[in-house]
Amino acid sequence: MGGDRPLLDVAHNPWLVLASIAVAMMAGFTGLSLTHGASARPVGQRKAVLAMSAVALGGGIWSMHFVAMLGMQLPFPFYYDALVTLLSALIAILMAGVALLLLHFRQRTPRVMVAAGAVLGVGIAAMHFVGMLGMEVCRPVNGIGDYILSTIAAVALSILAVWVAYDRRTRRNILFGTVCFGMAVVTMHFFAILQTGFVLTPGGAAAAGPVLGNQALAMGVAVSAFLICAAFLLTGVTFFGGPEAQPVPALVGAAPSVLPVEEPLAEAPLAAAPGIPYEKDGRTLFAGRATIAAIRAEGHYTLLYTNGARLFCPWSITEAAARLEGSGFVRVHRSYLINPSHVSSFERLKDTGALYFAEVDPRLKVPVSRSRLGAVREALGV
Repeated sequence: MGGDRPLLDVAHNPWLVLASIAVAMMAGFTGLSLTHGASARPVGQRKAVLAMSAVALGGGIWSMHFVAMLGMQLPFPFYYDALVTLLSALIAILMAGVALLLLHFRQRTPRVMVAAGAVLGVGIAAMHFVGMLGMEVCRPVNGIGDYILSTIAAVALSILAVWVAYDRRTRRNILFGTVCFGMAVVTMHFFAILQTGFVLTPGGAAAAGPVLGNQALAMGVAVSAFLICAAFLLTGVTFFGGPEAQPVPALVGAAPSVLPVEEPLAEAPLAAAPGIPYEKDGRTLFAGRATIAAIRAEGHYTLLYTNGARLFCPWSITEAAARLEGSGFVRVHRSYLINPSHVSSFERLKDTGALYFAEVDPRLKVPVSRSRLGAVREALGV
């Protein structure tokens, strides 16, 4: 691969390899946790959250790569072109942002999740190979097959990470998605490095262009990793703690002290309530209950489906079920309430089922859990 020039011996510092893995995991957790419930937020807030998440994910991809590269040992010092290094970071952030836009501004179908994972995987591979092109004094040597295999590995693992993290937006899925994301970044990097040879370039030390020394790069990576760590810690506090961190007891009523005053307050205003609240353009508006076809859980909030639109509601699915009890809505799944009057068709799927709402939203398909199937059939009269 190196032509007439011999390939250089390569070794790795095991501590920096471990550090690079930790950076990838922290970045994945931070980025995926920040987007929890983002689809239910107003558009402006959603864009801000996705931008922060893209910086966390893309910055984590970039930081992981260069922490690992700082741990790579060649027979002599090597440096990086500053502009190419900056470009590699921007590529990672941009591609992560595009993947998040697909996931949070499009209906989250299997095709969309696969497309988002593919975009993220291509971003990981592109960041790696562009970053390697920035090397001075020596240069990487790869065949076309190396690029293809490394990109396929990154895409496959990224699709897995997106699928796991977004199939169900639970804490468990986010944690498993974090592991898959970290595996995607780390596996792609070291798989590509194993296939890469390095050769000394003639006059490499005198190469034109701004050169970024390893000390300056180490400082930049240290700052980036510090910011990721800080975001990781702050996100972790919100993720694992706080009054909303234990949704299961609230669902089963095992810990009434979680909501000490909401039960008596939830019943009194039902008759006088103007409708179901939703947020739009910084205002709280109210939708008539009869116009709502379905209510879907989205993190600690809900989405209202009405007349082809999806509206952000500040109620949790548990609060919505309590407030709408006796008003005709039926709980068909742990994540869904439906208004039977808007159902256009019902499909039986072995021990479960599915409901469709053609007049409200032809794309809307609401799953019916096995435990709720009887109640749904009774409500529909079938």
